[in-house]
Amino acid sequence: MVQSGMEEREQRYQEAMNLGHSAAWDQKWDLAAEYYKKAVKLGPRQVQAINNLGLAYFQLHQYKEAEVCYKQAAKFNPDDPLAVERLAQIYERTGKIKMAADYSMFAADLYLKIKDATKAIENWTRITQLIPEHLKAHSRLAVVHERLGHTAQAVREYISVAALLQDVGQVNEAVLAVEKAVKIAPKNNEARQALELVRSNKTLPKPTRQRGVTDPLRTDAVQEPEEPPELENTSISRQGPDPITEARQRALTELAGLLFDVSTEDLGNGDSKGAGFKSVFGRTKADDLESISKFLGAAIDYQTRANHDAAARELKKAVDLGLDVPATYFDLGLLYSQQNRPDRAIRYLQQAINHPQFALASHLLIAQQYLISNRLVDAAGEYLMALREADTAVVPDDQRDSLRAQYETLLETVILKNDASMMAHLCENIDDLLARRDWRDHITKARRQLPPGVTDGAPAPLAEIIAEAKDTQIVEAIASINDLARRGHLRSAMEESYLLVSQAPTYLPLHIHMAELLLQMDNTKGAIDKMIVVSEAYAIRGEAKRSINLLKRVVEIAPMDFNARSRLIQRLSAVGDVDNAIHEYIKLADVQYRLAQLDQARATYEKALRMAQQNKADLSWSVRILKQMADIDIQRLDWRQALRVYEQLRTLSPDDELTRTRLIELNVRLGQRNQAAVELDNFVSYLTSNARQEKALAYLENLVAENEEMAFARSKLAETYQKAGRIQEAVDQWDKVAELMVVQGNTERAKEVIRAILVLNPPNADQYRAALQQLG
Repeated sequence: MVQSGMEEREQRYQEAMNLGHSAAWDQKWDLAAEYYKKAVKLGPRQVQAINNLGLAYFQLHQYKEAEVCYKQAAKFNPDDPLAVERLAQIYERTGKIKMAADYSMFAADLYLKIKDATKAIENWTRITQLIPEHLKAHSRLAVVHERLGHTAQAVREYISVAALLQDVGQVNEAVLAVEKAVKIAPKNNEARQALELVRSNKTLPKPTRQRGVTDPLRTDAVQEPEEPPELENTSISRQGPDPITEARQRALTELAGLLFDVSTEDLGNGDSKGAGFKSVFGRTKADDLESISKFLGAAIDYQTRANHDAAARELKKAVDLGLDVPATYFDLGLLYSQQNRPDRAIRYLQQAINHPQFALASHLLIAQQYLISNRLVDAAGEYLMALREADTAVVPDDQRDSLRAQYETLLETVILKNDASMMAHLCENIDDLLARRDWRDHITKARRQLPPGVTDGAPAPLAEIIAEAKDTQIVEAIASINDLARRGHLRSAMEESYLLVSQAPTYLPLHIHMAELLLQMDNTKGAIDKMIVVSEAYAIRGEAKRSINLLKRVVEIAPMDFNARSRLIQRLSAVGDVDNAIHEYIKLADVQYRLAQLDQARATYEKALRMAQQNKADLSWSVRILKQMADIDIQRLDWRQALRVYEQLRTLSPDDELTRTRLIELNVRLGQRNQAAVELDNFVSYLTSNARQEKALAYLENLVAENEEMAFARSKLAETYQKAGRIQEAVDQWDKVAELMVVQGNTERAKEVIRAILVLNPPNADQYRAALQQLG
């Protein structure tokens, strides 16, 4: 009987799978999902069924459900890359770029384990499309393409790796990466040009998003498959409820889902579902689940009938028994706010505020409750936080952290001002902006009118203009200025800007916009002067990052403006951004170098070196700077100074062949041949002691090839050949050393060398004995 039951279950499972496959083939994904769900119920650990159900949800744009399926499949079969790869695609579609990259990397590694290099490459490529500066993905692509013989792709990836390494100051490693590209494709012009650039300390272009690669879909866009295709890639082009109504609907949907999960047939179960309840129902006991279900059902029923008092009572009972989810706290806070009970409303809303789906609405409701309680400062702070949530919702993912940080600074500024009139206007303006059905469209349009940010693309917070203006009409005024500028009416745009400044004199982005207009009018000096003044204003406000960004814009416009670059270095140093301060020092020195101001350039490099050493910056900075200093010293024929610099470089970078060669050559030029020989001995000993005998031999061969009359180098090469058992090659080198000694008139050394040759018992030993007799 047991066997018969198992066979029947297996048959039903196969039937469900076959029906699911048929529906999927016809692209009837709703029907396919239903059949696959039946199959999963019949075979809960059947990975194929779980994967197929995940695929059906994925095609239906039900990404949360698809994510659950693929996570379960990955858990049951951790070595199968399919589920992990699909999770990466889900996170890409839902805008979680970092997670998409991490899962793609994991999937690629799994594919590589099963020898599927094509799929591994596909996943690494996806990462580089999502995050163009992902060093690890580019590195893996370079190595795998090289091993598969894909020369062009390997070269391209090695150059990308070099650019990224160079950008973080790892210059030696960048050179090695480009040398690798040249080695596998010696005739590749791109590789040779890159090597020339990196060896001359010129910047390689960093990898960028490939043309044709689209941005990830936003969550709320892909969850609405019924929308027209042209709206599918944006979360901001839809009409919808206001933020509070939208959050209320979401909360009720989640609570209703819980009510469905906590059905009476599950209450007595000890299966895996019970474990999931513990995370939802916090401190409750299993016996309380039936009561929670009853109170929750009653609360939803009362709320749909607009009986807010009764709904709040029932929901509070469920919370007291342990119902612990953000949707509950938001809904309860909303109900108390509708009852005009601010203290209770605020207490529960603050527990929902950290959940992304309820943050905006919670901040808005709390702000409104503070206004009712005449707590203007607190209300202004909450309104700003509400605007922060709305503002960050409509910018790209990679700009959100920067925008959030600016809101924190702005909040401090508003609170410190303690201007009641300004705060009242702020609350009114933000409420007018957000408490509407088209709030997404409205905010997006407002953002389009903001003056552009400076340098690193960091967006300006919408709150700045809202805080400065008496009403939201200033947004339309800026739109008018932008329109005039786009049509080429620059003077009219500037006149409108001056009028607008009278309404918002301390709105600094407007002043930056005016500077950009001056730039378009070829008034470069006026633009720079204005930008520097605004930069100082930001510094006084304590907004160091924006001050720095503006100074970066100035030096971008006028690279030769030493005063602006010096200000930038001071600002970077003041905030402890040592790496960028050093980088700017180097840029300044490079400008001076190109102007043939070698003394000034070297002095600037010394300042950069001092900063790197005092702040214990990465040693690669010191290596890079010292090489530039040594290059200048050699150009000035100050060989002793260059020698001292290369001696420092030897300590910092003992592996660097060029440094070792320069030390040898400089000692020779200064007539210090014995010291040159000591330097060579030390380097060869260093390499051999680190089990790099082949590297030592190759170095000696190159050195002798480039310096044929360097007798001590030939002697060292002969000794090395001799130790390696390469007797004839050792004899050849000793023979050339003897010739050099005879030419130089050093008869005693020539005789020593010939005796060394005779010890090796060469075939023509008689000739060497005769030569020895001739030398006396």
